[in-house]
Order: sequence, then C-alpha cells, then structure tokens
Amino acid sequence: MNPAVRKYLSILALSFAGGSIYTLPYIKYVFYDTQIEVMGISNTQSGFLLSMYALGCILSYIPGGLITDKISPRKSIAVSLFGTAVLGMAYGLTFSYTLSLGIWFLFALTTAFVFWTSLMKAIGMAGDSDEQARLYGLYYAGNGIAAAIINSLALKAFTWGSTPRESLFYAVAIMSASMVLSGVLILMFLKEGKTESAAEDKFDFSVVKDITKNPMVWCFSLIVFSGYAIYSSTSYFTPYLTNVVGLSVEESGAYSIVRSYLFYLLAPFGGYLADRIFHSTAKLFLALFAMLAVIIGGVLYLPETMSITAISLYTLLPGALGLMLYGLVFSVVREAGIPLKVAGTAIGIASIIGYTPDFFFSAMFGSWLDAYGNQKGYAMIFTFLAAIAVLGAVMSLIIVKKGQRDNNMAANNA
Repeated sequence: MNPAVRKYLSILALSFAGGSIYTLPYIKYVFYDTQIEVMGISNTQSGFLLSMYALGCILSYIPGGLITDKISPRKSIAVSLFGTAVLGMAYGLTFSYTLSLGIWFLFALTTAFVFWTSLMKAIGMAGDSDEQARLYGLYYAGNGIAAAIINSLALKAFTWGSTPRESLFYAVAIMSASMVLSGVLILMFLKEGKTESAAEDKFDFSVVKDITKNPMVWCFSLIVFSGYAIYSSTSYFTPYLTNVVGLSVEESGAYSIVRSYLFYLLAPFGGYLADRIFHSTAKLFLALFAMLAVIIGGVLYLPETMSITAISLYTLLPGALGLMLYGLVFSVVREAGIPLKVAGTAIGIASIIGYTPDFFFSAMFGSWLDAYGNQKGYAMIFTFLAAIAVLGAVMSLIIVKKGQRDNNMAANNA
C-alpha cells in the first residue's frame, strides 16, 4: 500500500477508534434522562457511575503510560476497543446499577489504561516529525465527526424500540458495534510495531517533588482542570433542555451531539487563532474563559419570552468555546515556562488534576438536582461552572503576565 495512503487511512481508523470508544462511558451525554429511567436510579447515582470511571482512570494513567512503551499500539488499541464493546453489551443486556458500577470502573481499564497513550503515540508514529500538528488536527476533526455519526446512528436506533429499555438497548448495541468495526479497521490499517522507549515519555517519579514546587505547574494544571470541567459539564445542557426548556429527548440529544462532538472541528481553528491572531495560547484562553463565564452565567438570565429554539441554540455556545479551548489545553505547557525535560511529568500531574471533575462533579451536580429540583439545581450548576471559567481566566492571566515579564527581562538583557 502507498505509504501516504496508509498514513491517512491510519489517522482515519484512529479517529474512528477515539470517536467510538468513549460513547459508552459518556452515554449520559446523549441519553441522560432515558438512562436514569431505565436503570431506576437518581441523578446522584448517575453521577456515581462517572465517579467510578474517573477513579479507574486516575489509577490507570501512570501504570498504563509505563506499559505502553513496551507493547504494540495496534494490538493494545484493538484489544481495548473489543473489550469496551463486550462491557457495553453486558451493560445493555442487564441495565443493573450494581453491575454498572463495576462496568464503569472496567471501562477505565479499556479506555484509559493503555488505550489513550497508545492512541496518542500511534498518531505521532503515523507521520514524520514535521507534520505532527497537522496529523493531530486531522485526528481531532475526524474524532468529532466519527463520534457525531455514531451518536446519530444510536439516536436513530433509539427510535426503533417500543419501550425505553428496548430503545436504550438498541442505542448501546450500535455503540458497541461501532467499536468492533473500529477495532477491525485498526487491525487492517495500523502498522505493527512497538513504540520506542524514551526517557522523556516516562513519568519520572524522582522529579515530581521538585516540579510541584513550580507555581506554573499548578497554573497549568488548573487550566487543564477548568477547561475539562467546562467541556465535560456541558452535558448538563442536555437534561436542562428536556427538563426545564421542554425539548424532547431526541431533539435535545441532537443538540448534544453537535455540542459534544461536532464542535471538535473548531480545535484546528482555535490553534490558528492562538498562533496567528493572539500569538499566545494563554491570551486566547483568557478570552475564551472570560466569554464562557459570561455565557454560562447568562443562562440564568435568559428572558422568558425567548423561544425554545433560541435557547437551544444559545446552549451550543458553551460547547463551541469549551471544545475549542479543551482541544488546546495541553499546548500551553511550554508557554507556562515549564522546562521541556520535565514537560512529560508536568503533563502527567496536570492530567491527574485536570480529569478530577469526572470523579466528583457528576455526583455533586446530581445531588443538587435531587435535593433542589430542576430550576434551582441547574441554576447552582451553571453558577458553579461560571466560577470555574473565572478560575481558568485568572490562571491564564498569570501565565500571560509571566510571559510578558520574561520578554521584558530578555529585552533588557539583550
């Protein structure tokens, strides 16, 4: 096969893999209300599922990264996809909450343990060093399109059922089937071979203590935390539209697909803005976080005369800005002044801190909805998320000011 053709087919297969494998752990993004109804659980219990998933992910990040250097990305990605599909069917055949707690923990082992690092390495291995940014941009665009298509098919399958349980089963079956298909594509198009072990790719425990003394590492980590918190929590606009605004499950699910997946196409545009317009990722983040704080907080003040369609379109704005931001969060590590030789370790720390929203946000938000009802509960959620955006803006401003000080010092020393 022509090397150029194989390269792009590999990126296509990887995009399909990344777009399919997370549909099940995050099924609530599209089928929030139906999942609660079918399983007979509360909002708080729904949140505990993601808490179990997050716990498994946190425990998996470091050992998974170390193991990835010693195994074939092709095999590890394929096995992860097939394993997630099997877990998905176990969930769809039972919808047992007790069993699901274990399944969501195991989802972490199949989607985070070796899958994520193998996926990122495989993208880099697909091309030369001078085309890395383009390949990652193509991956994220393809990832968003793949996830949107898979969730759209799942929504279509959802309409086949005569009961909520049957409908959700069909949706889960489509998601699981997409993972089997993507696993086959990986085996077909991804080249065999082990990743090369490199010291800078490993989590260096000996320098963790020194790195944690660097305040810029904490600023960087809190930016990742804020960016992911907002991106992941835009899923709450889905039940907000059904329970407060009055949309149907299918209509709200369609908006969710656009908000949670199609907007991945904005990631390359965000990179262009950071490089060509703002000439600084931190400056772009400052603007995006500030706009997010205003827009998310503004949900509480939408006029009662505003149409359902207008409100629904308004809820797409946080998804658009949040995904543009989230796609770039790790790129600010160099601008924060973190030395390249410890950047990998810093990213490891930032990942653990950054993905903690999955550990407690869903359970906390669910408890608010259960305790205070929809109107006050969603008001509390959106106020909290607006405050998180302010935190991200402050951390971005600190990095911007640091960059300005460093540039001034360099100019004075010249």
